[in-house]
Amino acid sequence: QMRLVESGGGLVQPGGSLRLSCAASRSIFRFNAMGWYRQAPGKQRELVASMASGYADSVKGRFTISADNARNMVYLQMNSLKPEDTAVYYCNVVPASGYWGQGTRVTVSS
Repeated sequence: QMRLVESGGGLVQPGGSLRLSCAASRSIFRFNAMGWYRQAPGKQRELVASMASGYADSVKGRFTISADNARNMVYLQMNSLKPEDTAVYYCNVVPASGYWGQGTRVTVSS
């Protein structure tokens, strides 16, 4: 059974931090291939962090991806958040499988 469950989103002020978590089923989880994507309102989904290839320029130096192979978990530590980071965040493998979880919404606003 395929499963991706993201959590940890919320409302945060600019400059704040959040830590996102993703629980993945063994059928999807691949330690070196996991990534975080996001979809902002009116925009296409984009890859922002990957275990294999690093970070999008827009988040480099602020976001950190990590994974726990024993627990099939993926994390995204987000610091120095900006209003333009507002989006629904999803985890998936890279390149993405056709299965997506429900995502977790991050809103950066004062």
